[in-house]
Amino acid sequence: MRSVVLHGPRDVRVEDTPDPEIVEPTDAIIKVTATCVCGSDLWPYRGLEPVNQPSRMGHEYVGVVDQIGSAVNDLQIGDLVVGSFVASDNTCEICQAGFQSRCIHQVMMGSVGTQAEYARIPLADGTLVKVPGTPTEQQLKSLLAASDVLGTGWFAAVAAEAGPGKTVAVVGDGAVGLLGILAAKHLGAERIIAFSRHADRQALATKFGATDIVEERGEGGIKRVLELTNGYGAHSTIEAVGTQEAMDQAIGSTRAGGHVGFVGVSHGVELNGFGLFWATVSLLGGPAPVRRFLPELIELIMTDQIDPGQVFDLTLPIEQAAEGYKAMDERRATKVMLTL
Repeated sequence: MRSVVLHGPRDVRVEDTPDPEIVEPTDAIIKVTATCVCGSDLWPYRGLEPVNQPSRMGHEYVGVVDQIGSAVNDLQIGDLVVGSFVASDNTCEICQAGFQSRCIHQVMMGSVGTQAEYARIPLADGTLVKVPGTPTEQQLKSLLAASDVLGTGWFAAVAAEAGPGKTVAVVGDGAVGLLGILAAKHLGAERIIAFSRHADRQALATKFGATDIVEERGEGGIKRVLELTNGYGAHSTIEAVGTQEAMDQAIGSTRAGGHVGFVGVSHGVELNGFGLFWATVSLLGGPAPVRRFLPELIELIMTDQIDPGQVFDLTLPIEQAAEGYKAMDERRATKVMLTL
């Protein structure tokens, strides 16, 4: 089968790799219908995370069940399914508390690689959610977004306690940040302040529900949020980048007693205990428990209540995966969908 393989910084190739096989009785094999390039894929692509050997890429996917293990009870061959970027049993105490991404039996799907024609899904009953009906082309894009960036943006908004009457600030205008705006709007936020310097992303942020756009960063960005909120700061802030500047900006933009939902994969982020003490804000984040939200998100998508698939502004066949990575790296694309 064809798979996307990263050999080193900015060295993406599409190669023939062995078809996946059932390893554990709880596995399923899916024929991948759609996959995509994630912003987190750019960390190793840029050489900011080590690549010590050729590595299969991808952790977002929609597909059709092709094979099932002997212990898979809730799925049938032919089911259209969406799954999280973290495989989970959905039964352990951590899963039952709503944090499936930290399941005690978790398997990170990046270690499997879903930018491929077929993928093995561990813990299939706990990980995969069936899609009712036949999605339109646009709904398929939205279902693909639900596999990671929508679910991650949704978790960020929930972790930040976005809701009616709240002002929400969003640090990061990539796919996750943009879909955090969509989530905050759906959760009833009264005002949404988006940090963005890119006209196309500003337009999509506004379409998803942003009421204010702030182009300043760092201390200037914090000052602007304080000006917009009569000196108080946002009730809820989403941090969707993962850098020191982004975290500082998120905490600084949040009012005392407010909440920060951080979902950007942290790289070189350190928190000053004294500053955090006086900030008096709550922090909750990490890898998003996408599985918690998938049933609700699938229903919202399939009933056309939300359209997160708009974050895909470039679609390429899998053979052109290298161009997709390059386009996102150069910020010529927000989110790249790969077709098979």
